[in-house]
Amino acid sequence: MVSGLRYTAAGAVLVASALLIPGAVASARPSDDGHGRTLQFHVEFSPLNYTDFGEPGFSAADVIVFNDTLFQGGERVGHEVGSCVLVDTSGTANCTGVVVLDGRGTITFAFENAPPPEKTLAITGGTGEFRSAGGEGTLVEDVDQTGTLTLSVDRH
Repeated sequence: MVSGLRYTAAGAVLVASALLIPGAVASARPSDDGHGRTLQFHVEFSPLNYTDFGEPGFSAADVIVFNDTLFQGGERVGHEVGSCVLVDTSGTANCTGVVVLDGRGTITFAFENAPPPEKTLAITGGTGEFRSAGGEGTLVEDVDQTGTLTLSVDRH
């Protein structure tokens, strides 16, 4: 999700977006306690896509977009897309995105993108298997432009 920029400005998600690292190893940890499930993905961040609308450098209204690849068990299982709007010169941003899981549905999320490299996401909805989803998640960015996305999806 905005990885390289997320360290100084936010992140992916982002969601964020950094350099794509091919051949990364994935981890999968789905679980279900009867009330929801936890999904974990290895993330390869996309190349940074930053648009500077205001004053040169980070400033309010600048935009970052991302399209990151998601893996479980070494296999590509989907991607996440989204955008972050910067709100000040420190790089703090309001981010929203959509996790697209191939053949399963989508999960929508929102988060504040700011240091440190661990972000807390609010799950705001979904489609397919994840229709009316809620819950929360974390995105942890690693220094090699990859990361781990963990989603605790509540059933409604």
